[in-house]
Amino acid sequence: MSSSAASDSRALLSVRELRTHFNVGDHAVKAVDGVSFDVQEGKTLGIVGESGCGKTVLSRSIMGITTASNASTSGSVTYCGTELAGKSKRELRKFWGEEMAMVFQDPMTSLNPVVRIGRQLTEHLRAHKDLSKSEANDLAVQLLTWVRIPEPKERLSNFPHQMSGGMRQRVCIAIALACSPNLLFADEPTTALDVTVQHQILNLLAQQQQERQMGMVLVTHDLGVVATRTDDIAVMYAGKFVEKASTSALFSGMRHPYTQSLFWSIPKTSEPKHTRLSAIVGRPPNLAALPPGCSFADRCPYVQPICREVEPELQTIDSHSFACHLPVGSSDAEAALSANISAGLPQSKGAAARREAHQGTLT
Repeated sequence: MSSSAASDSRALLSVRELRTHFNVGDHAVKAVDGVSFDVQEGKTLGIVGESGCGKTVLSRSIMGITTASNASTSGSVTYCGTELAGKSKRELRKFWGEEMAMVFQDPMTSLNPVVRIGRQLTEHLRAHKDLSKSEANDLAVQLLTWVRIPEPKERLSNFPHQMSGGMRQRVCIAIALACSPNLLFADEPTTALDVTVQHQILNLLAQQQQERQMGMVLVTHDLGVVATRTDDIAVMYAGKFVEKASTSALFSGMRHPYTQSLFWSIPKTSEPKHTRLSAIVGRPPNLAALPPGCSFADRCPYVQPICREVEPELQTIDSHSFACHLPVGSSDAEAALSANISAGLPQSKGAAARREAHQGTLT
């Protein structure tokens, strides 16, 4: 994952300084604010962050499907050397489906509730491929078989409400993979699914990616999901990336307090039953009126005056990028945490307790 300003010509996808703002009255909601990254063929980038941090808007902006009339997007999005930014919806249609596709967050809203599954699959196929109706039906059955839906031929006549949540999500994956895209965006693909089904869906995506050598962007709020399923991770907060690194580097040495707080909030199987879950204090900032300095300052256990005054730049050390004045693990951060605990700041005491309770690595 390159941090250079210039696009990587070898990358499947290169995004540079992408911004998507929504004009609301006299204010601009900065949903995505200067994001840059690369995705290589066959590799997976995990984008992690709380709800409202801009993950979904980022994915939709890259694909050019941000439909709000008050949205304005700038920056560069290069796919296989072709600049997509600025192209019309009509020009982008030839990329949707055949080159890049998306698995949306909620299958009940992304699937048409009054149209049978078979028609939703075959319409997509016939729109992009020169297939007869019978050929499209045969391929639809094959797709449902690939995503491990039992009795696939009979399921073509089902409506979405006649299927379970896990099966609906499998149908969405089948539709996204129908035209063999080179790049797949999976936007919270396991939301509202139980743990067993979540595991099955993630395994299915990993298998299909390996077989097809797709690049994939996996969007989630859970660091536990991306721990073993991504090559690189970008942590997003308030419309920006606050930390980027390879998955192994990030978990062996988190540098941003927000990333550390997300890690602390993961329930651990080693803890006793009924152990109180660790939550990040406070709320994300208002994207229409961001405070000066670091946007995480009000929630950070290491916060110092400089954090509220000067916005930290995204710096890169040994291919590990982070935007923090007091990176986790530094002597300055430890001194700041001790000072905040001595001053009686509640979140700092909570951070010390969470750190003690979460010593070690992911299990």
